[in-house]
Amino acid sequence: MRCGWLTCWGALLATLAGAGSVQADVRLPKFMGDHMVLQRDMPIPVWGWGSPGEKVTVKLGDETASATANDKGEWKVTLGKRDAGGPLTLTVTGTNTVTLSDILIGEVWLCSGQSNMEWSVRQSSNAEKELASGNHPQIRQVKFPHLNLTTPQSDVAGTWQICTPETVGNFTACGYFMARELQRELKVPIGLINSSWGGTRIEPWTPPAGFAAVAELKSLSDQVTRKDPAGAAYKKTVADYQQALAAWTAGAQKALAAGEPVPAAVPFPDDLKPFSAHTEPTTLYNGMIHPIVGWPIRGAIWYQGESNMSEGMVYRAKMEALIAGWRKIWGIGDFPFYFVQIAPFQYGQSPSHVLAELWEAQSASAEIPNTGMVVISDIATLNDIHPPNKQDVGKRLSLLALNKTYGRKDVVDSGATFKSLQANGDQLVVTFENTAGSLKSRDGKPLNHFEIIGKEGFWKAADAKIDGDRVILSAEGITQPSAVRFAWHKLAEPNLVNGAGLPSTAFRAGDVPRIDFLPTIKEAAGYQLVYDLDLGKLNKTIAYDKDLRSQVPGKFDRVGYLVELQREGEAPQFVFTSMDAFTDDIKKVGIPTAASGASFQKLVGKLTVVSNVSGVTNGVNLDGGNIEFWPSNYGQQNSANVPGASASKYDFGDQPSAPTDGYGSMQVHNYKGKVTLFAINHWVDGANADLGIGNSTGETSDWTFTRNASQYAAKRLRVLVRPAQ
Repeated sequence: MRCGWLTCWGALLATLAGAGSVQADVRLPKFMGDHMVLQRDMPIPVWGWGSPGEKVTVKLGDETASATANDKGEWKVTLGKRDAGGPLTLTVTGTNTVTLSDILIGEVWLCSGQSNMEWSVRQSSNAEKELASGNHPQIRQVKFPHLNLTTPQSDVAGTWQICTPETVGNFTACGYFMARELQRELKVPIGLINSSWGGTRIEPWTPPAGFAAVAELKSLSDQVTRKDPAGAAYKKTVADYQQALAAWTAGAQKALAAGEPVPAAVPFPDDLKPFSAHTEPTTLYNGMIHPIVGWPIRGAIWYQGESNMSEGMVYRAKMEALIAGWRKIWGIGDFPFYFVQIAPFQYGQSPSHVLAELWEAQSASAEIPNTGMVVISDIATLNDIHPPNKQDVGKRLSLLALNKTYGRKDVVDSGATFKSLQANGDQLVVTFENTAGSLKSRDGKPLNHFEIIGKEGFWKAADAKIDGDRVILSAEGITQPSAVRFAWHKLAEPNLVNGAGLPSTAFRAGDVPRIDFLPTIKEAAGYQLVYDLDLGKLNKTIAYDKDLRSQVPGKFDRVGYLVELQREGEAPQFVFTSMDAFTDDIKKVGIPTAASGASFQKLVGKLTVVSNVSGVTNGVNLDGGNIEFWPSNYGQQNSANVPGASASKYDFGDQPSAPTDGYGSMQVHNYKGKVTLFAINHWVDGANADLGIGNSTGETSDWTFTRNASQYAAKRLRVLVRPAQ
């Protein structure tokens, strides 16, 4: 069909005019759909998008509410609370109509974590039987895709599935077996939001508000804050960069005009580069949690920790950040948060105590209000990090919910827990609570995995006898026991259970004799203690167990260091080294943090060394001492020309580099013997710091990058000075 130019021009104008008034279809978030479960007894928000200024009407059952889309096309209504029931139909009407059917009202639980939460029913024990019996139409799940994103998202895809023998195989096993118990007990629909991803750490699931809430995680919080494009710190850094770039541009133009070389461009600041990998902070929160924030839930269940296994008590701080962060942004109060303590497993060559320290951190996390922890040490598979018995995991999660959330106080929800410790001659008496009427051995054999220690200085397996709510401990060769530990081994499957058959968690209590070689070192006579530090407490901020600076009278002429390390089951190592004072500032003789202002790379005089470590030469007033103390990063270059040092390997002659507050080195060397007397590096990384006495047998003789602090069951630093005569 042809038209004259005037006719066609008019048709085009009409088309363009019509295009300006085209209405966007009203739509809901993709995770809202047919068969979904809405939380009972809470206001029900419904939100979505349409055209700016568009009136949107939402109807659920017999209730109707309306809203007008804002200038971004966003709208939201809030419907009233409802009792459990359904099915209902949800209708959303704007310029178009969206209808969702078969909606139930019941209990909604968020299921998150790594692979043991993502683990499906079809992968679990007795899978064939479980699939065949999985006909529970009032249990439904929505599962989110794996999404690691730089910025918080407003939507995430997901399809609600009714639990049938055909669909249940893909449900989260922990969530499903919990839901099955709850549905049986509560007689209401159960909805599961499955937002999990195998192999992930806890940090990616945590929102910025969570990191900001925990003082111990300030460095992580600062990283997150600096990368926030809406934040003042990000904007200032960008402004500074733009100014530097403008100066470079002007200089480059002048250089070109003068026929001179143009210097390299100013690099974009590394700390502004966004988090993007699924291992980095906030990325999974952005993609898989933020889109549902505000959606009513009863609570959350969590199964994660394998990827953070070596972090010890730092993990407790990260759990607090996750829980506090989710609760703050959700805005529905301190909702229940129940989690699974990870199972015993070999974890390669990791020391036996490392996993126990994570268990301790998880137990401490259960002290956060309205939380609870499931112990599964009795249903583990030591050769498989994914125990297939998820039935008992889910049931124990349901026990926590029934007792703590739904008020069934007759339900026993945990095993016996440590209450108190009392010494009685050559025995220790451990009293438990939550015994459910009794303590017993689940297999009828003598109780195992109790150990005690006394003045002899070594742990020994204890003979354990039940006496009511107490366990009486003794061990041949331990005459004055002072401390106990239980299940303190990564492969521990203890048999202590309470009257309900639920296992107890790993714990330790009492006073463990500290490594103490100081009284045996005559070369330390006349020295005065300044700092005492359990190196298991290393962190960005150093909090000494003893800080006696104020008691040092006046000047000092010598500085001494005693480092003591002990691996599980091995004899303790130590080195005492002293030297002529290299500073007159007492705060600079300790760990050289940025706050201390200490930064030294220098030779030191009259080195004294006393050690029981092979390869370390002992002697008094030796010639050949040097120290490398700084809070910064460092490279292999021997810029200080330390005699005999390498310029291409990390050893006793390295070069500090930016940033000033970086990796960190505290090293004392005998450069003539080409020996690292001791090294405490990268203390900001806590359990993954570098610790060692003598030369490391690895690639770096000064222990750089060894990340081995967690290998030592006991580790201590003392700093001493000799008052000047």
